[in-house]
This record gives sequence, structure tokens and C-alpha cells, in this order.
Amino acid sequence: MTAQACGSVSALTLGLPPATAVPEGKGELPKQMFYAKRPTSARLKQRFTNDLRSVTMLALLRPADAGLAPGEHVQEILVMGLDLTCEQTPLEIVDRIAGMRSSRIVFACVRQSREEGGQGDECALAVRRPMPTKPGHEPAFRVFASPWKPSGQVKLTLSGANMDKAWEGLSAQVILGEPEGADLDARIARRDLITELVAEEVKLSKDHARAKDPTQRNQVYAKLHKVRSRLKELGSLDGAGAK
Repeated sequence: MTAQACGSVSALTLGLPPATAVPEGKGELPKQMFYAKRPTSARLKQRFTNDLRSVTMLALLRPADAGLAPGEHVQEILVMGLDLTCEQTPLEIVDRIAGMRSSRIVFACVRQSREEGGQGDECALAVRRPMPTKPGHEPAFRVFASPWKPSGQVKLTLSGANMDKAWEGLSAQVILGEPEGADLDARIARRDLITELVAEEVKLSKDHARAKDPTQRNQVYAKLHKVRSRLKELGSLDGAGAK
């Protein structure tokens, strides 16, 4: 069987079980189905029209075909290909399509190589994930995307004993570049905090270097020391040191 592909990406090139691959010619989806019959802003419609060449279903992961036990929350995971005419991962398009489906979806976004003299295509993976919220609050979702890589280097690994754990593992690969899906929300929050603190450390380092008034300089250094101490606790201290 020849598998459905998006550019050079298919379920088989991603390393997924052959039984999950959608046959060639069976996975093409009209992109209009995601915006034509429901309220859509002019901006989002333009993104579908101008940034997206086609949508294809590459793989359908169900317990029997994936070799996994059913999950408590996840019974089906889809892998969709987005053939792009734009350079950036289309987060709004991913958010719209994923929000229309009850199944979990991994998106394989494919674009032509941007390397000088490069040939072939590149792929970035994306997922839409509910974020932790307090009881009684409306659910909030966030779209994550992996870095772009040559399509042949992009792989997905199924891990865990059931579909719930497989989804967490796939999400971890997209978001953190790691196959381990345990405590994923906490790990995402830690990464986001480190990113925020590193940016603050860089800013404070510059402020400290520019400060002429001794009192102001000491105040900035106190804040800088606090940020660096927190980064050290988190195991990430990459900023340049101020003297």
C-alpha cells in the first residue's frame, strides 16, 4: 500500500505503524470544510485561502492499529498534513481545525526548504493542548509548534501502554522535543518560566551595565541576583554575568 503523503511526509516517513497509515488518495480533505459553513473572520479565511495549499489525513491512530490499549480520555489520534505556501507555522489554522474535532490531532506542517540552495521540503509539528485551569473556569487552549527540520528528520514515537499516554508522549515530542509524556503540564510551565526569567536576566544585565547612579545600580543588581538565584534553582543559568 502507498501511504497518503503531504509533500514528502507520510505516516511511514514519520515512523508510525504501517497499519495507521491512510492509503494514498483517501486522505485529501477540502480546506473549505474548515471555514465555509461556520462563522469565520476575514483574517482567518484569508489565512486558509493564501497560506494553505491543502489538508490531508496522513494517519489514524486507534488502539487496535496502534497496538495500544484504549485510554480513559483519548480513543483516537489523527495525524494531519498541512501543505503550506507560507513560511511560518499557521497557528490560527491549527487552532481552528483542532477545535472542530473531538479527536486529538498532531499536525505535520510542510513547506519548501528555506535553506539557500536547499531542495526538498521542511516539516514542523504542531498540537493544540488544553491548559490547566481552575475548576469552574472556561477551558483555555494553546497551540505549540516544533522547530522546522528537513522532512526526512522528523519522526514521531508512540510510547506508553494506552492512548492517553501515547497522546501525552506525542505532545511532549512536539512541545519539548522529548518522548516522555509524564507531568507534561508541569514541565511546560517550568520551561515557560525559564524562558521568561532568561529574558528578564538579559534585560536586567543591560540595565545594570548602563546604570551610573550607585543606588540605582545596586537596586538593579539586587533584582538581577534574585532572578539568577531562581534560574539556578531551576537548573538553567544561561545569561551573561554582570559584575
